[in-house]
Amino acid sequence: MDERFIGDRITQLRELKNISERKMSLDLGHSASYIHSIACGKALPSMSEFLYICEYLGVTPQEFFDEDCENTTPQQKAINYIRCMYDEDASLFLKLFERMK
Repeated sequence: MDERFIGDRITQLRELKNISERKMSLDLGHSASYIHSIACGKALPSMSEFLYICEYLGVTPQEFFDEDCENTTPQQKAINYIRCMYDEDASLFLKLFERMK
């Protein structure tokens, strides 16, 4: 992972959600150029701001650092629901998914 990873990953996840840098910056309570400064490598977010960015983008910090993770919003919602289930219920969903495959 290189020093550009954070900015590149924010850009990737932001574009998946079809959100502009300006809109995201303003939604996060910053100046219009905040996300652009991170995306181009001029700045890095604080840890608390990073967590807020993850929440805004609908990913966990672990998923943020997983470059292969490109879940759509419905996929992410399904994953989040499954994570909250009891193992027995999650197993039932797994059987359903396997049957549908």
